[in-house]
Amino acid sequence: MTSDSRPEGRVLDAGALRALAHPLRVRLYELLSQYGPQTASGLAALTGESTGATSYHLRALAKHDLIREVAGRGTARERWWERPKGAVTLVNPEMATTPSGRAVMEAVHSETLTLRQQQLMSFVTHGWDEDEEWFDKSLISTASARLTVEQMAELGDRLQSIIAETVDRYRDQTGDGLRVVTMRADVFPLPTEGGIR
Repeated sequence: MTSDSRPEGRVLDAGALRALAHPLRVRLYELLSQYGPQTASGLAALTGESTGATSYHLRALAKHDLIREVAGRGTARERWWERPKGAVTLVNPEMATTPSGRAVMEAVHSETLTLRQQQLMSFVTHGWDEDEEWFDKSLISTASARLTVEQMAELGDRLQSIIAETVDRYRDQTGDGLRVVTMRADVFPLPTEGGIR
């Protein structure tokens, strides 16, 4: 459930979630989300896949309106693809009522979080190699506090509000000295003392 400060965005239907439940499709979707419009050949170069494979998976994502062709850009041989702006939630309450629906959502979440963890570990391992200033100004932080569910929700809302404000303000910024920066906020209850739930 989202509160007023968390943008609800599009709740993906079963077809869209099933279309996204593939490692390469998650990667293509994330690359379009993070870096903006790309071609199948450009995405092939970024992923190490063939252009045929990326074209096939891009069309599968487009079939469910997860991505779309960029209007007025490209040619018949070179199509540009983009992810529409706006929040998307990977949790569909209707699908959560069945084991198969939960399995699809779990697969999409697993692939998404695996990719994000790989990006984080790549930064930790190679961040110094690219630009020490960017590495020094980055934040990887973990903390713990004892909270009620209401307090945890309030914290999540405050973090989401700051992230949403930053994205709205700078999403389309252009100019020198810019790099794509990923923002993550992890807030969740730990297992009760002495046990695993």
